Amino acid sequence: MRIDILTILPQLLESPFSDSILKRAQTKGLVEVHLHDIRSYSTNKHNKVDDTCYGGGAGMVMTIQPIADCIDKLKSEREYDEIIFMTPDGELLDQPMANQLSLKKNIMMLCGHYKGIDERLREKYITKEVSIGDYVLSGGELAAAVLSDSIIRLVPGVLNDETSALTDSFQDNLLAPPVYTRPSNYKGMEVPPVLLSGNFKEIDKWRTEKALERTKARRPGLINKGEE
Repeated sequence: MRIDILTILPQLLESPFSDSILKRAQTKGLVEVHLHDIRSYSTNKHNKVDDTCYGGGAGMVMTIQPIADCIDKLKSEREYDEIIFMTPDGELLDQPMANQLSLKKNIMMLCGHYKGIDERLREKYITKEVSIGDYVLSGGELAAAVLSDSIIRLVPGVLNDETSALTDSFQDNLLAPPVYTRPSNYKGMEVPPVLLSGNFKEIDKWRTEKALERTKARRPGLINKGEE
């Protein structure tokens, strides 16, 4: 898998991809992540990438030229399965979306800033718009990092235990059940006996019951979603 991220702040994204699972995925050669500085494509002598909004109003808008030139260059080098714009008014990221995107070969992500990008860019280039929540960030970089993390960890071979991702919250429209580790008794706080029983049929039953109980209490909408 290859992910290309277009941004005016590439340095902001260097850290998330240089540690832990995201770094390991790249070191193993399973994923390539490339950051592209939109400013370097600007034909403006000051490398400006924004301008005032037609029709007036507060805030600036990211201009067409540098973004279009960057996208055109990348598209001339390879085909992209998706060109994603990170935006608060996009489709809400969930586990099924991450599962689907993890099967793609080449993905491009565009990080917005200011009041957003010129609408003509969305009309011509963008194939998918994604939001990580109903709130506004200073830019799309952190959202792109979140989306990338949710995708990359699902690529076969990235996680040491490939079954781990299949038991994460949301994979079956349920939150994950409680988990415990050693010691079995810490200052009087004990691990549920069933988890120490060795009876895996009963353990699976307990985990399913606890996952359903937790989901009903915290995110009941997930259960209804699974029934749609």
